[in-house]
Amino acid sequence: MHEIIFEAETVAGKTFDIVLLILIVASIVVVMLESVPSINRSYGFELLTIEWAITILFSIEYIARILCVGDPKKYIFSFYGVVDLLSIIPTFIGVFITGTHSLSVVRSLRLLRIFRVLKMGQFLGEANLLMRSLKASKAKIIVFLVFVLSLTFILGSLMYVIESNVTNSGFTSIPRSIYWAIVTLTTVGYGDIAPQTDLGQFIASIVMLTGYAIIAVPTGIISAEIARQDKKHMPSTQVCPNCSKEGHEEDAEYCKYCGSKL
Repeated sequence: MHEIIFEAETVAGKTFDIVLLILIVASIVVVMLESVPSINRSYGFELLTIEWAITILFSIEYIARILCVGDPKKYIFSFYGVVDLLSIIPTFIGVFITGTHSLSVVRSLRLLRIFRVLKMGQFLGEANLLMRSLKASKAKIIVFLVFVLSLTFILGSLMYVIESNVTNSGFTSIPRSIYWAIVTLTTVGYGDIAPQTDLGQFIASIVMLTGYAIIAVPTGIISAEIARQDKKHMPSTQVCPNCSKEGHEEDAEYCKYCGSKL
């Protein structure tokens, strides 16, 4: 059961995952169609029946995954374990709270398994490289975000002082002014708030130009880390039957995380 459900090395395992992906796509389509009033009026009962049928199948699959792992907690609290649970909960909650079944679109996250099912090794390798680069850049990115956050507080407060006395300027409070600073600094520019004074417009121009320079910073940080990371051999789709960890080499006989035999 574990080999079929968690791995894609065998014909049965790959078939199971492909069928699962088809059900996931079907479920997403059903939820989308239910949100269209005309379709829901005409085929609401049929769509609801299909949604419940798929949810029951997902529930059985979720229970089977828990039963066939050595340490169920490892799977339950893993990324895919949480996603699998969230993919079935909304339909059941929808019995008591109207409209929550639409949250079932979270099932789209389960489509990430397609990389493992179809053995797109080059994509998984690049994904692992990106994840390692993001982890290595974590401290720098946090410092950058703190700097940007501080800058928006300063700019927002400054614009409030300059524009607060101007009629219909929109800078009615410091939080409102900080919102403007974030929108302007990120070059989004909704235009719902705009400075009216010459000084305010001058500062706004500087903020806009600064935004373009700031956007390039995190890209440069991550790109530098990607260049430093060594690309390793693509791991197999094998999953440890005890701790549910992936990322083992093709010739691995024991789990590199818990030591259990693969």
